[in-house]
Amino acid sequence: MPLQKLKPEIKKILTSEELSVDHRLSQVCEILKENVPYYDWVGFYFKNGDKEELKLRSFAGEPTDHTIIPFGKGICGQVAVSNENFVVPDVKAQTNYIACSINVKAEIVVPLFLNGENIGQIDIDSHTPDPFSKEDEEFLEWVNEEVAEGLEA
Repeated sequence: MPLQKLKPEIKKILTSEELSVDHRLSQVCEILKENVPYYDWVGFYFKNGDKEELKLRSFAGEPTDHTIIPFGKGICGQVAVSNENFVVPDVKAQTNYIACSINVKAEIVVPLFLNGENIGQIDIDSHTPDPFSKEDEEFLEWVNEEVAEGLEA
């Protein structure tokens, strides 16, 4: 399914005041995982209070042991420090990679900003080698902007 076609459904979920923030985030993860064939694991990590670490808040896919990730460690931890998107076409080529599953071939992590501060990120693992395009990056940036608006409200 083209990514743009998911926007109305994602917007509807994120503006639903009947659902808790965590429930909305979980539903967004599910929609992305179920509708994008190469999104095999989708999760939101957020800064864990005042600690220099990320904490997994919502996800869709196989459970992971990596619920806490120190800043600087792995792809997610690097994005927490760099404040920039990180697209990894081949996870085996990364020296600072935390393996979540032997099936993961590629990963994309996009930071989530609220009032100019990096407060978290969306993390997507794929079992398909090199599946992510500029369209994925731009779409996930949009998702994070929508999530940030929901967190502000």
